[in-house]
Amino acid sequence: MEFAKLNDGNQLPLLGLGVWQVPDGSSCENAVRWALDLGYRHIDTAQAYRNEASVGKALRDSGVPRDEVFITTKFYPGGKDPVAEAEHSLRRLGLDQVDLYLVHWPQGGPVRAWPGMERARERGLARSIGVSNFSAADLDAVTGAGSVVPAANQVQFSAVEYRRGLLEACHRHGIALEAYSPLGTGRHLRDRRVADIAARTGRTPAQVLLRWCVQHGVPVIPKSTHRERIAENAQIFDFSLSAADMAALDELDKTRGTDRALERSWWR
Repeated sequence: MEFAKLNDGNQLPLLGLGVWQVPDGSSCENAVRWALDLGYRHIDTAQAYRNEASVGKALRDSGVPRDEVFITTKFYPGGKDPVAEAEHSLRRLGLDQVDLYLVHWPQGGPVRAWPGMERARERGLARSIGVSNFSAADLDAVTGAGSVVPAANQVQFSAVEYRRGLLEACHRHGIALEAYSPLGTGRHLRDRRVADIAARTGRTPAQVLLRWCVQHGVPVIPKSTHRERIAENAQIFDFSLSAADMAALDELDKTRGTDRALERSWWR
């Protein structure tokens, strides 16, 4: 496993398993357990996903030492107090601390939840704190208002959503950009140009798209509930894409290099 170094000195694995839309119970427990068996060391959940208890159970059942696994959860912005909600998350997860705690989206403005996030870090509930679905303007606001710079900004990011402006803004602030939906929930796998590169390199379309993120220095958290696909998604550290292939994939971008995190904000 390779890592991205965060601005607070902690290390974020470049590959993780996301569990968005995975029901609480056996489906989530199996996916997490399989991922840990296959060498994943980062699991990404959220209060809004309602499956933190299953993530915690799978981690305990896996036998993998807690200090070897990076656990992310996210503050649901409809809640009032990030500290109280972090405590609830830790009880559901069965943990004393998460490795990364994110504001899930900037509802009520980008700075509303940040003082509570800083308190959660001060109290030891989270080793690192960050944000999700924040635009470049949102990042400017939160970094200007707080005493702690977010460690990460988790956003929709892929070759088709190559948000260059947002990636540059993250770099400018020393914030790690982390990609969710790097496969476009499966849509991007059908792109002919991705398929051509996959055939030429002897890899799958999913591996090509995930490798593209990693070569841009972007951690990825693909989601799957199928063991074979979880295994396939992990095989991205034993090959490299050529400069020509990277450039061809860069050209798939449909966002015009935006510095926005989303084209439409569902919380407004």
